Amino acid sequence: MNFVYFLGWCGFRALYATYFRWRVFNAERVPPTGPVILASNHASFLDPPLVGSGLRRGINYLARESLFRFPGVGWVLRKWNSVPVDRDGGGAAGLKAILDRMDRDGGGAAGLKAILDRLLAGGAIILFPEGTRTRDGRLQPARAGIGLTVIKSDAAVVPVRVFGTYDAFGRHVRFPRPLPVAVKYGRPLHFERLRAEAKQCSKARLKAIYQEVADEIMREIARLEPCGDQEQFP
Repeated sequence: MNFVYFLGWCGFRALYATYFRWRVFNAERVPPTGPVILASNHASFLDPPLVGSGLRRGINYLARESLFRFPGVGWVLRKWNSVPVDRDGGGAAGLKAILDRMDRDGGGAAGLKAILDRLLAGGAIILFPEGTRTRDGRLQPARAGIGLTVIKSDAAVVPVRVFGTYDAFGRHVRFPRPLPVAVKYGRPLHFERLRAEAKQCSKARLKAIYQEVADEIMREIARLEPCGDQEQFP
């Protein structure tokens, strides 16, 4: 972590510990080094820093490219390992536009390349398989775009589930409420067999593989509960 990232990390941890009385489960399951995709459900703007604050390694985040144009804001976002993704070019925070274009016409190459570059450099990045925040607090189907990202990379995939963030600051909440939140990290998933098959299969089968990977990740997220073999209090 660079110093600016460290300051933000400490600030968010203090916020979650005091205002939201957070709990963190099984953070030790996330590899401390090397490329990792943290695949989390998405219920609130609280989710990205919650997932990242529970870990002691730097994490990459997606952020709208337009935000980098504001003086000072762009500098902070870069220090916070944010990946600038152009909305019109196929991306936006939360991966929604990237997934939309991948699902529709195979677009979103610029956004995908930015993500893969961070993974190739050995980084960890947070992605949301559902593509956007839930509107009712329930888990949503995964979009195929997350499967494409997984197949194109060699990264381990750690399913992550956040709890309580919908009630604390979901779409229906105008100001964050001081309600308990939690984050649970699952066991890493590896997709060597499907990655090998994807190198030589038909285009139709390739699209099916992307969705198969996405669905498996979402099933693993759904299995996570706010408890663990060893609870960690940061």
